[in-house]
Amino acid sequence: MDTDSGTASAYRTATVRERMRLAVAARSVESEDRLMRCGRRRVSFLVLTACVPLMGACGGDDGAGADAIEGSGDGAADGDSGRNEDIGGDGEADLSAEAEEETGEDATLDADSGAEGDAGDAAEADTGTGDEEWLWRALRGEITPEEALHAVAYSGGWPIRTDDGYLFARLDDGGGPYELAGDHTGWSAVDMTLDHGLWWVRSAVPDPAGSRYKFVDGAGGYGADPMARNFGYDSFGEYSLVAPDGPHLERWPDLGDGVVQPRDLRVWVPAGTPRRHLYVHDGQNLFDPAAPWGGWHLQEALGPETLAVGIDNTTDRLDEYTPVQDEAGGVPIGGRGDEYADFVEETVRPLIETRYGTPEQVGVLGSSLGGLIAFHEATRFPGAYDFAASMSGTFGWGSMELTNETLIDRAAAGGHGTTVLYLDSGGGPGSGCIDLDGDGIQDDSPDAADNYCETRQMADTLAGAGYVWDVDLFHWWEADAPHNEAAWAARVGRPVGIFEGL
Repeated sequence: MDTDSGTASAYRTATVRERMRLAVAARSVESEDRLMRCGRRRVSFLVLTACVPLMGACGGDDGAGADAIEGSGDGAADGDSGRNEDIGGDGEADLSAEAEEETGEDATLDADSGAEGDAGDAAEADTGTGDEEWLWRALRGEITPEEALHAVAYSGGWPIRTDDGYLFARLDDGGGPYELAGDHTGWSAVDMTLDHGLWWVRSAVPDPAGSRYKFVDGAGGYGADPMARNFGYDSFGEYSLVAPDGPHLERWPDLGDGVVQPRDLRVWVPAGTPRRHLYVHDGQNLFDPAAPWGGWHLQEALGPETLAVGIDNTTDRLDEYTPVQDEAGGVPIGGRGDEYADFVEETVRPLIETRYGTPEQVGVLGSSLGGLIAFHEATRFPGAYDFAASMSGTFGWGSMELTNETLIDRAAAGGHGTTVLYLDSGGGPGSGCIDLDGDGIQDDSPDAADNYCETRQMADTLAGAGYVWDVDLFHWWEADAPHNEAAWAARVGRPVGIFEGL
C-alpha cells in the first residue's frame, strides 16, 4: 500500500478498526516526543495569542520548554566483548530470500489477521503470533514498512521473539546505515541490512530480561527504538528493552479514534499486579527526565500496585484539553474537550484494560489544562472514575473573554458527585481574589499566580455542593510554587497518595 496523500487522508479519518489496516504515517520521533506545553493560567493575551498559531504546548509560566532538550543517549556504555553472531547468516543475507523461505511463496498473512478489530483486540492475544510474517511481508514489498511496524507494535511488540533469537527493525528515515548495539552485544555495533524501507537484523539475546539496546545511526549517534514495546530512561536518555525485568515502561504508539489526533501511550507497569489504573495527561512530561523542567518523575511517586497511563498530548492540546470555547485577543480557541474525553473513555481505557486487566479503582490526573480536562472527564462520565485530580488547573477557562460555562459554574449547578476530587495550586492570591468583570469567576487579580484564585474558588464551590473536606474533597496550596513540571513533580505524591489510599 502506497503511503500517498490519499492514504494519509484515509488514516487521519479512519476509525481505530480501520486504521489498523492502514499504513502509519512515517514517524518523526525527535519532533513528536517534545511537544511543548501550551495552555495555562490566565496569561496575557499577547503571549497566549502568540502560542495559538504554533499549536504547541509551552512549559510553565516561567517560560519553560521551547528549547527543551531531547535525551540523545549518545553516551552509550562502552563494551569490549565484540558483537554477537547474527543468527541465520552473516548479517548481509538477502532478506527477501529469507522472508520467502520463512513463509513460502504463497503463505502470505492477510492484512486483517493481525489487525482485526480495534487496538484492544490486537492487544488481547499479545502472543506475537504472525509477527514474523508481518516483517517478511514488508521485506518482500507486499505491505509498507509502517504497516508492519505498527501491526507488530499492537501484537507481541518489538523486538520480535523467535526460536532463533530476536528480530530488530527500524524504519529507514535517511539517517542510516543503522546498526544494533546493546547489552547483549557488549555495546559493540552489529550491522543491520536495508530492504524495502526497513533496517533489520536477527540477533541472539541469551538473557533478554532487562537487556537494553539502541540503534546506532550513520553519524554514530545512539538512539532508542521508537517502536519498542518496553523502554526506560537512564543518564544517557531513553533506552529500549528486549524484555522487561521488574517495573518498566511500555509503549502503545499512534493510538487514535479517527476523531482526535493519534498519539502514543506511555504505560508504567508496576512490580505487582495492578489494582489501580491512573490516567495522566501530557504523557511526554511524566517519566522522561529530559522533559521540560525535568519532568514529573511520576514513577517515583507510584506504589507497587498502581499502573499509570501517560497519554501524550498533540499539537491540538489547547483544543482537546478544554471543554468549551474561549477567546484570547479575539481569537477563538479550544472547545474539543468532549472529543478528547470520549477518546480516553472509549478507546484508551478499553485497550489498557484488555492488555493489563480490569482494575479495582480508576483515577485521572493532570496539570494546568490537563487538570481542567481531568475534572471534565469525571463529570462527562459520572461514576466512571473513582478519583480525579488537578494540579494548577485552569478552572477559569471559558470566562477569559467569553461567558461560556466554566467548570466552577458546572460544579455549582451539578451538586455532589461520586468521584473523589483533589485540586491544588502554587502561587498565591496576590493582592486578592476578585471578580472585576462580573462574570462570576474570581480571576481578575493582576498579581495572583498559578491559578490560585480559580482553584480556591472551585474547591469552595465543591464544598458548598456537598463534598466533604478530607473525605471526598481535598485541597492543597503550595505557597509561591511556580507553574511548571518541577513544581508538579515535587507535590504529585499528594494526589497519588490519596488515590492509593481510597
